[in-house]
Amino acid sequence: MKVNLERALRRAIKTGKVYLGSKRTIKALKNGEARMVVVASNCPEEFFEKIKSFNVPVVMFEGTNMDLGAVCGKPFSVAAIAIVDAGESEILAAAEQ
Repeated sequence: MKVNLERALRRAIKTGKVYLGSKRTIKALKNGEARMVVVASNCPEEFFEKIKSFNVPVVMFEGTNMDLGAVCGKPFSVAAIAIVDAGESEILAAAEQ
C-alpha cells in the first residue's frame, strides 16, 4: 500500500501529535518521544547526520522546507517534523516503504 505522504502528514497534524522544526525534533528524539521523522529535501546535512544517530525511521519529503511548511499549513519553512503520535494517520506506514 502506497501512502500519500502529504495527506498522511496533514491528518497526523490534525488528529495526532507532531513537533515542527529541527530543534524541537532533536529534543523529541533525545526524549525518546519521536516515532518517526520527516525531513525536507533541502534539510541541512549536519542536521540529517545528527538525526540518523537515533534509531528512528526517517522519511525524506520530496519538496523543500517551504513546501513542507505549506503542507503543514504554516506560513514559514519547516525543515523537519517529529511524529510523536500519528493519530488517525497512516504516516508510520510511509517509513516502511
